[in-house]
Amino acid sequence: MNTKKEVIIGFLVGIIANTIGTLAYILLFSDLSIAETYKAAVESDHIGSLLALGAILNLIAFFLFLKIKRDYRARGVLIATLLTALVILYYKVF
Repeated sequence: MNTKKEVIIGFLVGIIANTIGTLAYILLFSDLSIAETYKAAVESDHIGSLLALGAILNLIAFFLFLKIKRDYRARGVLIATLLTALVILYYKVF
């Protein structure tokens, strides 16, 4: 299979896993709605922490791809995780 396609699939899996992880964390541990929790996190400068907790699912996806010998997909998940880290850095600095 095409290498670029495999990396893109892994990247999309990483972004989706991060989104699902963030939403699951909000739904499980917050008494507020998703929009209210997001707004409160932005106001109190905790949006980076919220995104970092959501990225835990990327860890599962990464090791799953490595276990089934899909190294390029694992590389895509790693790129998505690094993008998340850059977004967190942006929120912490600015």
